Amino acid sequence: QVQLVESGGGLVQPGGSLRLSCAVSGSGFSMYTMAWYRQAPGKQRESVASITSSGNTNYADSVKGRFTISRDNAKNTVYLEMNTLKPEDTAVYYCKASRLFYAYWGQGTQVTVSS
Repeated sequence: QVQLVESGGGLVQPGGSLRLSCAVSGSGFSMYTMAWYRQAPGKQRESVASITSSGNTNYADSVKGRFTISRDNAKNTVYLEMNTLKPEDTAVYYCKASRLFYAYWGQGTQVTVSS
């Protein structure tokens, strides 16, 4: 059974930074593609960033140059470093693990960017 637990969300002022973490239980973490998604009120869930098992990364245009996704296979954890945050980054951020036909989601962590 794979379980994902996100942490690190909170309230931050525009221009500030946060680092989200997603701890994954269960075996096989290093083989999963890991991704961060977000969902703002009234909007569809959207992909923010992803990192493959080999370390290749991909970002949404809206966060390129501001967000960095990374993984620590020894700790079964994926991170999302978020800098120069904007009010439009406000959303619930979800972690996703996927491999072949399987996908697992965390419960999400709230990020609010406001002065």
